[in-house]
Amino acid sequence: MRALLLVPLILAGFCQVARAGDISSVYTDLDWEKDCVTYAQAEEGDGDWADLACSGYRGYPVLVSYDDARESLFYGFPPGDMTTVWESFSGLNSAGPKVEWRIETNGKTAIPFAVIHRRSISDSEGENKSTEVLIVAKVAQPDAHEGCTIGLVLTTGNPAANDQARKLADEKARTFACGKDKREVLGDAPAFGRVDN
Repeated sequence: MRALLLVPLILAGFCQVARAGDISSVYTDLDWEKDCVTYAQAEEGDGDWADLACSGYRGYPVLVSYDDARESLFYGFPPGDMTTVWESFSGLNSAGPKVEWRIETNGKTAIPFAVIHRRSISDSEGENKSTEVLIVAKVAQPDAHEGCTIGLVLTTGNPAANDQARKLADEKARTFACGKDKREVLGDAPAFGRVDN
């Protein structure tokens, strides 16, 4: 009798697996000189800032806001007011040259739902020291415009960082509510959040 009761549960499990698409990674370059267009920047004497739109994955852009040697990146289709999505490390930082897009494929449809992107953060105690962190971000879709950082994974001294970042992206990015859910931090990552320069 118990075996008969388990059959519908097992079939329901197979149906859920069948509905989920295949998940894979695609890598794109991020070179400010080759892949980006500056659409706003400081006038002389007005500080050191710039806003750039960069090519990403199949029409999904990467938007970079640079201010006083700190970078905030947004992946996908932004909301109307970009000032609400500025996120960065408090320390001086820069983004890596490769972006890993986590893609869910269903038939002929491939949608990027998360990004994993390495950042290097300067150590305030030593100019030659830096900490490496993987940013895990939700990709903003054309109809929702909701994108944000969902997690940080310390890579310095952590050989499992890439696997941890992919697991976090695959399990949390699609359902993460930006502005409501708390981002996950794996390891002792430097201070990160909204930074007003």
